Amino acid sequence: MKTTELQSVKQRYNIVGNCEALNRALDVALQVAPTDLSVLIVGESGVGKEIIPRVIHDNSPRRREKYFAINCGSIPEGTIDSELFGHIKGSFTGAINDSPGYFGVANKGTLFLDEVGELPMATQARLLRVLENGEYIPVGATEVRKTDVRIVAATNVNIRQAISEGRFREDLYYRLNQVPVQMPPLRERGEDIVLLFRLFALQMAEKYHMDKVVLTDEAKHLLMRYKWPGNVRQLKNITEQISILSTDRQITPEILARFIPQDQETTQLATIHSEGEHSFENEREILYKILFELRSNVNDMRREMSTLKKQMEDVKGNAPTQITPSQLSTLTTQLSTVNSQLSTVNSQLSTVNSAEDAVAEEYVEPEIESLNLNDLSRQMLEKALERNGGNRKKAAAELGISDRTLYRRLKQYGMDK
Repeated sequence: MKTTELQSVKQRYNIVGNCEALNRALDVALQVAPTDLSVLIVGESGVGKEIIPRVIHDNSPRRREKYFAINCGSIPEGTIDSELFGHIKGSFTGAINDSPGYFGVANKGTLFLDEVGELPMATQARLLRVLENGEYIPVGATEVRKTDVRIVAATNVNIRQAISEGRFREDLYYRLNQVPVQMPPLRERGEDIVLLFRLFALQMAEKYHMDKVVLTDEAKHLLMRYKWPGNVRQLKNITEQISILSTDRQITPEILARFIPQDQETTQLATIHSEGEHSFENEREILYKILFELRSNVNDMRREMSTLKKQMEDVKGNAPTQITPSQLSTLTTQLSTVNSQLSTVNSQLSTVNSAEDAVAEEYVEPEIESLNLNDLSRQMLEKALERNGGNRKKAAAELGISDRTLYRRLKQYGMDK
């Protein structure tokens, strides 16, 4: 796309920024707009995904038809089928009239399904049928209806992970993802962060008839170092707070730091260490995490080998009297191999224990004279769960272990209640 065309689109939709990833997303949207292909927009919450379907609709042959934006995550699961596909009178309590639903009302137009990853599995099956042949059945109805709707969907969840966990249909993902559009997070947009701050500050100044806040060069650097977990939405909120609450119109790093969250458990400033500085705390956490996973793996191997050894001994003990010397020799050899492998596993566990002692001795804390890995593992689990509000999947991801391993450890430590 020519630069002049791209700038024209940005001016029309009040899009600020020149980063390559943003330009590429807009370019894809404009190229796919004249078609009827389904589009899946992927990006973190707050990056501005909602602007892409508007660009697609306004530059498509359907631009004179209706456009609806629907947040799938905000509709209760019990009513979402009725909202999307409609219902007939008397199909459920409160259905006092027929309703065509969004797919009926938006016929010939465009539907933007935001947070499509939150759809229930049953609704996903209905949506797949609409995408494949334009057919759907309203709640409580028996006849099939047809619709011609362009679908643009967006999500901030990892759809492939949701598929592996059984929360999203793989066939629906491929049907929605005919053309993918990736929206970049704000932290990867470089100078765009300063441009957006300037825009939001100008909007506040014009709206409330006040002097515009301006960043110093040092404050700009600090603004660009922040990780922006809430992306553009968070930047706008902070700019508005500064515009209203700051008595100084020249914003220095000290003033800016008062408005940027400093929670160390989440994402905030990307710390730049001076040369020669070393974080023993981070190194210790890494070593403990490695030992935690290694200990778990070795224990699993030992249990499996012990089970196999018992099975081999049972086979040998219950062998029929007519067993041949050759068969007995084979069983004896197999049992010997198992014993050898079990000895190797026990040796590995001993190595892990030694490493545990070495780490605990090197990184001893004032209030803890000695560390036991089982106690440490329990503490790590407790802290990970606390940091993630009790969400086990997020805690497992933070620890770098599988969900099954996490659940097994919780049960082992009596924390599965």
